[in-house]
Order: sequence, then C-alpha cells, then structure tokens
Amino acid sequence: MKLVFMGTPGFAVGSLERIVKAGHQVIAVYTQPDRPKGRGQKDALHPVKETALRLGLPVYQPERMRRPEVVEQLRAMAPEAIIVVGYGQIIPKAILDIPPLGIFNVHASLLPKYRGAAPIQWAIANGEPRTGVTIMRIDEGLDTGGILRAWETEIGPEEDAVQLGARLAQAGADLLVQTLAELAAIQPLPQDDSRATYAPILKKEDGKIDWQLPARQILNRIRGFEPWPGGYGFLRGQRLQICKAALGDPALPPGALRVVNRKLYAGCGDGESIELREVQLEGKKRMPAAAFLNGFSVTGGEVLP
Repeated sequence: MKLVFMGTPGFAVGSLERIVKAGHQVIAVYTQPDRPKGRGQKDALHPVKETALRLGLPVYQPERMRRPEVVEQLRAMAPEAIIVVGYGQIIPKAILDIPPLGIFNVHASLLPKYRGAAPIQWAIANGEPRTGVTIMRIDEGLDTGGILRAWETEIGPEEDAVQLGARLAQAGADLLVQTLAELAAIQPLPQDDSRATYAPILKKEDGKIDWQLPARQILNRIRGFEPWPGGYGFLRGQRLQICKAALGDPALPPGALRVVNRKLYAGCGDGESIELREVQLEGKKRMPAAAFLNGFSVTGGEVLP
C-alpha cells in the first residue's frame, strides 16, 4: 500500500518500522520541526525523524499542515492512505479528503475513553485498571472517528507511563499492520460519544502533589506523570521530585515527613503514607531515598506544602 506516515515521538517509531517491514511503500514521513533542546539549545532530532532517516525515507517538517503548499504537496504524492501516530498537529479537512482509503490513527486508549493528547498518563493517574490501543479512522473531531480495531490490556499495579507506553507502542504497531492487511473487510464502528472522557495535554502544575489526596491516588499520579511533569512537592523551598514511591506503613498527617530505619515517608490525606523510594532535589541528581538522606537531614515536624 502506498502510504504517508505522520508522527513525532518515540511511541510512533514502532508503527513506522512495522509498516515498512510489512512491505508497505512509505513515500514520505511528516514530523514536527526540530526544536532546541538541552543546555546548548541545539536542534534535537525527534525519534521518528531519526528512524525515517535510518530507513532512507524522505522527511518533511512543515510548521503548519494547513498551509496550501503542504496540502498541494500531499495531493501530488497521491497516497492511498495516511497513518498518524502522535504527530502533534491537527489534520485539516483539506488533507482528510486526499487519500481514498482514509487517514488512520494509532491511539493509546480504548476509545471513546481518553480522547486527547495524553491518554497513557491520565489512564494511570486516574487509577484505571485496564487500557489499550485503538486504530481509528480520523475525522474532523478530536479522536471521534470510527473504530477499526482495538486491543486491551491490564495496567500493572506499579507500571508507570514510560513502561506502559513501551508496551502499547509495540501492540499498536502490530495492530496497525493487521488492520491494514484486513482493511477491505473492516466496517468502522461509530464511537459512543456519551462514554467519552478526555486526556488533556499535561502541564507542569499537574505534577504538584496535593497531599490531601489518598495515598493510592498520589501514587497513581506519580506513576502516570513519569517522566514529565513527574510528581513533586517542595522541601525548604526547593522542588523535590518523587520519582518512585510505594504505600508506606506509618500513619502520618498530610505532607508530614518522617524517617524510619533510613526510609523516608510522607503523609497523605487518608491518614496513610507513601514511602519515597527515589527522589531528586532541585539541582541535584536522581537518587535512592537512602542516599538522599545521607546528605540531607530531615528534621521532625517538616511538612511538604
């Protein structure tokens, strides 16, 4: 099949690799423009661009897909279908009408739940026991198109967004290839909009921990928002990133810190606590809590606001 692929993050890499391996003709790869990154503010290649260049595929990085010259460029390519995986731009109506077979999206949730930009993160943060991947035909709405195929899985009790994302990326790539092979026989199923939920793009402030929440909800948010924005509080005015945590033993007031046998605990809103297993103080390296306590003395009565 003659395809155009649109994607940007690491989650999309497996899908690109799998459709090429399956023998599809990928005539172009569209990805977001390179952005400055790191202390040197040098342009960093997105994972999809790196993969496309390695595979010898032509790469295009328009600032806006809706520009007339981009639409005409795609029209001239005459793809049979377009595949979108975490591209990062809205596909305008003028492009939706180009491929005769349609435009298909690999979405990391069981639609119509968790439409939007961060379905993996919010599914974990909200304590969902299960999630999955959906292959959807894109229309003019936000993840509202007909469903072609779906795959479901449990979310592990300690699985974070990075780990779950890796599993869903592989499953989505496999499901995409299967869907393309069976496309002629698939009748898209309309979504039930009354069951829709949303997963908005993450903001830095989403990671600020509300210590009045129950311990399990706090743990879910820490897992769901790994690696960014993470879960964090403030200790003596400095941001304390909580990278890994687990349910604790001592009963503590919300935000209260206590050290017991070289283990660091913080109180939660339900009277329980969480053990801070791996932390990163602002300006310092990520480290186990025991190593952190070697250089930072937590005094009695300290509270994370």
